[in-house]
Amino acid sequence: MDDRLLVTASPHIRDNTTTAGLMGWVLAALAPCAVAATILFGWRALLLIAVTVFACVAFEYLWCLLLKKPIPVGDLSACVTGVILAMNMPVGMPLWIAVIGAFVAIIITKQLWGGIGFNFANPALVGRIVLFLGFAPRMTAYVYPAAASDALAGATPLAASVDRSAVSLLDVFLGVHGGMLGETCALACLAGLAILLYAGVIDAWIPCSILGSAFVFTLLITGSLHVALVELCSGGLLFGAVFMATDYVTSPLTAKGKLIYGVFIGLVTVLIRHFGGMNEGMSFAILLGNIITCLLNQYVHQTPLGWRKPQKAKKAAAEKEPAAAQGGAR
Repeated sequence: MDDRLLVTASPHIRDNTTTAGLMGWVLAALAPCAVAATILFGWRALLLIAVTVFACVAFEYLWCLLLKKPIPVGDLSACVTGVILAMNMPVGMPLWIAVIGAFVAIIITKQLWGGIGFNFANPALVGRIVLFLGFAPRMTAYVYPAAASDALAGATPLAASVDRSAVSLLDVFLGVHGGMLGETCALACLAGLAILLYAGVIDAWIPCSILGSAFVFTLLITGSLHVALVELCSGGLLFGAVFMATDYVTSPLTAKGKLIYGVFIGLVTVLIRHFGGMNEGMSFAILLGNIITCLLNQYVHQTPLGWRKPQKAKKAAAEKEPAAAQGGAR
């Protein structure tokens, strides 16, 4: 009984959850996207995934071995980074460029900042952005599924040359169009979201706030419900909202912070898509969201139990003083 009254360092609520367990659930949630990519784009999709996963694990192992640090390969975080990075590439991406993306993600974005838990941004996200800026022609050289409709045979749904009002919503939902491996099939992304929510790995604040705000802002700009739904299912919006913006390290801690974070990402994505110089803005929006997370954690935090605003506390104290004086006089 005496042990229960001891005050120790947080966390005070513990369970058997491990990093490897959480990452295992993320890999399970990514499986529908990998299966959909293989069905839509062929077996080379699996080859690209295997190469990026192997490269991420190898870079992490060699780096920690070189610096004589504990080797964290068993926590599966490098595997998750590899799969997410592969999902952010077109199926025709040369394998040597994929290895460069793995190096940027694991060494530059993760290990140089201290390893898991210390990265300032999602490693796979930074890898994608670097590849997009350095190898733009390769990153936009989409291979289209054989079942792609004529309306999407020459461009992605977000391309300026495509009339989004004429795009089949069913084709976009099922992923029958060109794009990155993981972002084409909206159905697979939603299946992954369901798995993560079921396992309790993430909550719904970030995905729902991103998707809801992006839908509302797109509807206000275009005035078309069909176009808003097409854009919601196109590009990296769904995949990023489910698998990249929800990263524990780079997303806010509180529900209010997550809501602000999600709305910010949704707004920036829509602004880049409609007023910027590129068709897809989700990656840069998440990166900006990662950067402001520290501010959200600082200013949007939980209220301590029993805390009162200074003015209310002074008022309450002033009200107690007369009552205490009357009690003493009696």
